[in-house]
Amino acid sequence: MSETPRTRRGTPYALPLNATQKRWAAGAVALLLTLFLLDLAFPPPLERVREVSPVVVDRNGEWLMAFTTRQGKWRLEARLDEIDPEFVRRLVSIEDARFWLHPGVDPVSLMRATVSYVRARRVTQGGSTITMQLARLLEPRPRTIQSKLIEIARALQIERRLTKRQILAAYLTMTPYGGNLEGVRAASRAYFQRDPQWLDDSEMALLIALPQAPEGRRPDRRPQIALSARNRVLNEFVRIGAISPERAAEGRQSAVPSRAPFPYSAPSAAEELVAAHPGESVIRSTIDARLQRDLEALARRRATALERDAQVAIIAVDVASHEVRARVGGAGRDRAGGYIDMTRAIRSPGSALKPFLYSIAFDEGIAAPETLVRDAPRRFGGYLPENFDRRFHGDVTLEEALQHSLNLPAVATLDRIGAGRFEAALTDAGAQIHMPRRANAEPGLALALGGVGITLEDLTELYAALGDHGQARPLQVQPNQLFAFSRRFVRAETADRVLRILATGPSVAGRMPSQLAQNAPEVAFKTGTSYGFRDAWSLGVSNGYAIGVWVGRPDGAPRPGATGRDAALPILFEAFDLLGVSRDDTHTPDRQNNAPPPALTHLEPSGGNELSILFPPDGTQVLVLDYGASSRGLSLSARGGRPPLAWYAEGQRVTTEQTSGRAIWHPSSPGFYDVSVVDADGQSAHVRVRIRNSG
Repeated sequence: MSETPRTRRGTPYALPLNATQKRWAAGAVALLLTLFLLDLAFPPPLERVREVSPVVVDRNGEWLMAFTTRQGKWRLEARLDEIDPEFVRRLVSIEDARFWLHPGVDPVSLMRATVSYVRARRVTQGGSTITMQLARLLEPRPRTIQSKLIEIARALQIERRLTKRQILAAYLTMTPYGGNLEGVRAASRAYFQRDPQWLDDSEMALLIALPQAPEGRRPDRRPQIALSARNRVLNEFVRIGAISPERAAEGRQSAVPSRAPFPYSAPSAAEELVAAHPGESVIRSTIDARLQRDLEALARRRATALERDAQVAIIAVDVASHEVRARVGGAGRDRAGGYIDMTRAIRSPGSALKPFLYSIAFDEGIAAPETLVRDAPRRFGGYLPENFDRRFHGDVTLEEALQHSLNLPAVATLDRIGAGRFEAALTDAGAQIHMPRRANAEPGLALALGGVGITLEDLTELYAALGDHGQARPLQVQPNQLFAFSRRFVRAETADRVLRILATGPSVAGRMPSQLAQNAPEVAFKTGTSYGFRDAWSLGVSNGYAIGVWVGRPDGAPRPGATGRDAALPILFEAFDLLGVSRDDTHTPDRQNNAPPPALTHLEPSGGNELSILFPPDGTQVLVLDYGASSRGLSLSARGGRPPLAWYAEGQRVTTEQTSGRAIWHPSSPGFYDVSVVDADGQSAHVRVRIRNSG
């Protein structure tokens, strides 16, 4: 009769261990401790799973551009919630039927594979689980018995650290699909041009077949082999009861797809966003993919008519949110300077700053749109500006000066405001003004005519402020970002009045006025041409958007004759046409004809009514490039006297244009001339000038 265990207070307790049992127990504890320490010291390299291709998407989640990993792989993060669940179920059923049950190693599959190997003396079936395959993807090794043992150990380590869903997502992120494609999302994008959220039977079969022999079954190189492999997987679907034989037969009728390139849009903006968000797999932007593609196509189409070294840059901003909806840094990276983002390049804006000059003058009560200013030759210290067409128009309102982009009134207005004050206002509105590279570079009166540097992005930001009723805010390239600042640039009524002036200026050749064209947007626009024809600009506000266009050469070389009105403005109008139906996000008030207060009737005090010649000044030399009746001529200008005025050159009457009322003198040849003017009361003034050519 066996002896029963002794009890203490009625509770049985174990007999003491003998020496052998103690050694075994100690050894087991030591082994477990060693394995635990080794597991901590040599963890599986799971960080590789996080090395994925960053993807930049538009405001609606549509792809703009993706980037390869440092190894040059297209490896997109797989998220099970964004993958067809039926695909996942079928994959597990075929690759690892007991995946959800085993601890990383399936003893049944391993035993079956071992017996098969011993009998056939070669590998006839695999025993690797999905977790073991993930271990092999993390640490590729030659296919040997030793490697298999390491994979088993790694699989156990992985299972201890990740959930089954995390393991499956990691496997679907890293599994190879041929070439530089890794992961089911990259393969689905390359072959079906969409994410694997909704797949048909043939597509599922191909995505399951490819990882089994990724290079040997590449559809783009071995379509027949890929077709056979896909059809075998369709038969497997029938075997596991996923589909009927009829559906399998239907799936076999589908052609094997070829590989398509990934979307490539907004590269400059995408590269900037990826650099600003390292480690993020999906980066959302404010860009609208459709508008971005349309404007990229517009830039390429317009650039084909330009010389090879010229580029076109466009930026479109939603006025209400100040979000960038499209940013085209150039017409293509296959053209000269194509890798330079010309929306960020510092260039001379020409006359494109004039609307803000007048906005400040109107807003601060220095002048009104109806204020008169003398458009006539005048020296401002050592600065002697002239109009683009080298003509002068006498007394004009500031509204007319802005509409016709006259230089003398702009400089006179800046002289009243102060160059430093104007620069500070632009800077406060978010624009970075770059002064010329001089030791004593200070804002000067040339600022009115673009004698500084600014980017297309900053310039468009200023126009967006006008469109947003004078509210200045920085442009946003990511949604839901906090504004670095939000300031009132000018009052809403001032901004709206300036836009109305810009919208009602002279019509553009070849474009029907908006009031006569059905659904055509009314565009408040301004052009600019930098000194030496290096930069052509056009910027406008309409349809809830502010759009800026730049045309030129990235190296800054001149493009003789290329003006903002001829080279950039047609692109601006076409860009607005691409926006479609007009929105009510912005408005401009009805045209006002209110007379200015008496103090604002003239920008500068009158110098009396004594008749004097403003242009040409007495004793000066005037450069003339062409002569005779067909030449551009010189616009003669005088101050004072009672109209009408009669002009004479060398005693010959100078004709007056019927349309403008200006006296245009056409010298016949170089030389010295006496020029005189007589008013209705008989007052006269005389000057003697020398006309010369460039020689």
